[in-house]
Amino acid sequence: MTGSRKTGGLPACRLCRAVNLYSNTTRKVNTIPFADLGISTPILNAISDMGFEAATKIQTAAIPIIMEGRDVAGQAQTGTGKTAAFAIPVLERIDPQSKNVQAIVMCPTRELAVQVTGEFIKLSGYMDGVKITPVYGGQPISRQIKQIKSGTQIVVGTPGRVIDHLKRGTLQLKNLKMVILDEADEMLNMGFRDDIETILGFSSEDSPKQTIMFSATMSKDIKRIMSRYFTNPEMIKVEGKAPAADGIEQFIVEARDSMRTEGICRLLDINDYKLALIFCNTKRKCDSLVGEMQSRGYSSDALHGDMSQNIRDKVMDKFRTGKIEVLIATDVAARGLDVDDIDVVFNYDIPQDPEYYVHRIGRTGRAGREGVAYTFSSGRKNKNLRYIENNLKIKLKTIALPSIKDVEDSLMDAFQDEVVKTLETGGLRPYIEQVESLASDKYTPIEVAAALLKMTKKPLKNSDNDNGRATQQSRPVSGTDRSRPKKKRKNEEDQPFYSHFKQKKGKGKKNRKRR
Repeated sequence: MTGSRKTGGLPACRLCRAVNLYSNTTRKVNTIPFADLGISTPILNAISDMGFEAATKIQTAAIPIIMEGRDVAGQAQTGTGKTAAFAIPVLERIDPQSKNVQAIVMCPTRELAVQVTGEFIKLSGYMDGVKITPVYGGQPISRQIKQIKSGTQIVVGTPGRVIDHLKRGTLQLKNLKMVILDEADEMLNMGFRDDIETILGFSSEDSPKQTIMFSATMSKDIKRIMSRYFTNPEMIKVEGKAPAADGIEQFIVEARDSMRTEGICRLLDINDYKLALIFCNTKRKCDSLVGEMQSRGYSSDALHGDMSQNIRDKVMDKFRTGKIEVLIATDVAARGLDVDDIDVVFNYDIPQDPEYYVHRIGRTGRAGREGVAYTFSSGRKNKNLRYIENNLKIKLKTIALPSIKDVEDSLMDAFQDEVVKTLETGGLRPYIEQVESLASDKYTPIEVAAALLKMTKKPLKNSDNDNGRATQQSRPVSGTDRSRPKKKRKNEEDQPFYSHFKQKKGKGKKNRKRR
């Protein structure tokens, strides 16, 4: 593209070259191997270790352009691989021998800043001398100052903390080459416009820097920032179905508001999900739902903006290690949440924006795994879901709320499967002899087995029937013992025969208790 006319040394016109990548039209852009993008061997080795072979559409289009040093504005949904789309060329362009800050990446939340930093660290695993420093609120600034002074080439942070460092003079931009705005639309929604412009103003004082931005939408505010701070940017747009939905089953669950918590519990019990993420629209609802889930025996905790960074880190550590199995979060707090083993996502509240929906369900089905997402809706709320479907060009399947009998049948099936597995494993002679001693003219072995089964089945209390009212019908009593299975004791074979049928702590549908 020819250079634009200049007035007084500044571009009089900044036009965007558009590269549109359609995933559902004849102009489809195929993904290509990373090796064909001109990436250096150390980074290719790191990409291989991460298990990736082919670049996504946004990576295929963006990496070569950014490596050429041109300004880029990329429009792509969450889950399209945009982090690597800018991280790889940033690592290619910096000088590891220089200990000065050469690139700044701005993110809307602390969690996303930590995730982006992690991606940079993985991709630079085979590069010598490269340091990446995250800077965000909630962490002692003295520690960050020490890391920056020790020499770092890449700083990843939230706008507020980056400005703190700039004003203190601890972050020098004399050698800065690149500025990256990740999830720019979200930063503007959170009120960071002035901060963004301040940082961009700092970065362009000495000379114009390469400016890169990725956003799910291109609002008027974003275009104003582009017209002021970008020079002849290349516009890259990924359209069509968001890859975050690939491999994820998506359902609408028809249920009244009063039955949503009960519905989540039934789906958890029937499907035996190990890690679940529940999204709410407000911090207050997150806290109240944690109490409801804990009272039903599910180890759960909340993640939202009113929590300090230290507490949020502890909650995330517990969730990653399986110490809590249900995480209840708001959209902003979950930005950058990166846990590969999430089995299911529940939309307790319908997301307020289609982009939030894509972001939410993209937390499951990661790293090539399959995932499932349930959205609760009823009555007038269905109109909001129709809007999401039309916007994303998807069709969600509607299912009924599972009944109490469905839960009981599922648990009994699981119990029978475990009995069969125990029979096939063998080693039952000591138990058979004790059963035979009980079986006499008065009782048959079948009756003894039935009695043992009855002993293991607990009454299901404090549940809600399909009308949202309390019932005393049989139902799995879920307790805080819904944890990972413990190792067998060495002397387990010496226990009484009936101990094998006692309710044990651990995973499995048959032993999920609910108080």
